[in-house]
Amino acid sequence: MSDLVGGQRAPGRHRRGVAVNRVATIALTALAPISWGSTYAVASELLPPDRPLFTGAMRALPAGLLLIALSRSLPKGAWWWKSAVLGTLNIGAFFPLLFLAAYRLPGGVAAVLGSAGPLFVVGLAALVLGERARLRTVLAAVVAAFGVSMVVLTAEAKLDLIGVIAGIVSSASMGAGTVMTKRWGRPEGVGPLAVTGWQLTAGGLVIIPIAALVEGAPPALDGKAFLGYGYMMLINTGAAYVLWFRGIGKLSATSVTLLGPLSPLTAAVIGWAALGQALTPIQVVGMAIAFGATVFGQLPGRADRAAASVAAAPVAAAPKEPFGSPEETDRNVSMDLGNVKVRR
Repeated sequence: MSDLVGGQRAPGRHRRGVAVNRVATIALTALAPISWGSTYAVASELLPPDRPLFTGAMRALPAGLLLIALSRSLPKGAWWWKSAVLGTLNIGAFFPLLFLAAYRLPGGVAAVLGSAGPLFVVGLAALVLGERARLRTVLAAVVAAFGVSMVVLTAEAKLDLIGVIAGIVSSASMGAGTVMTKRWGRPEGVGPLAVTGWQLTAGGLVIIPIAALVEGAPPALDGKAFLGYGYMMLINTGAAYVLWFRGIGKLSATSVTLLGPLSPLTAAVIGWAALGQALTPIQVVGMAIAFGATVFGQLPGRADRAAASVAAAPVAAAPKEPFGSPEETDRNVSMDLGNVKVRR
């Protein structure tokens, strides 16, 4: 049976197509936090120790310059300062604050603070974007953070005030960057490759002086380090952030940020599978809870289903002209009037 109705695709078939496209977009966007979950393993196994800021700069700046070269596009007008703001929020401030929290806090505490990022996005998206803060979204964010805490927290975890503040501010910075990326979108005719390159370059330029001041001269690099930095630059940062910003453009800000807990979950799985780290039953349950909450947060709500129904509704075809084209109709009317005797 044909899936066309009146020259338009049938509503049911179109709705299924919209749903499939949304799932595909979510899956591609999820690859970004999954990739970020490999950061710890790569850094601990391949990169020089105690150089997190240098690593952050090496992740951001070369990847940004490469994406700009590939896209052959530079910012214009207001997008110079917009790129600087977004690059600072998403990269330049986020990376150093995240590393500061990681140094002053046990890894589990830092991960839990990071998993609270979706709550910042929910609040900011309501204020800036007008996205309704739905109860199910808040519930999904809270449950996901709870599940992550079961995976990464240990009994020896201790709190440090500066580390806690850095962790909270880093989550707020990334959350604000996500919301503002959604609000400003992209310039007309510019793809996610270029916009990502602008932000990574701006963020890397912010990190470099901080790294030089705090860590000093760059370390000597061996073959393993080049391999690790190559992966960080191309996959963990370049490709991952392209997918992340692409997802922000196609999904709601809250839907994208609820994928964030996949990062610490991936780190735990890699630690178990590749680094020989044991997983306790509590950690396994926490992973199931966090993953379930992440999936639950992606389920379309009433507003999403209504929007899909509107998009799927067939557009009524324009009625055919019963007497031909408008020009032909005017010509026929004129000819008819020419044969009519007009009384004076």
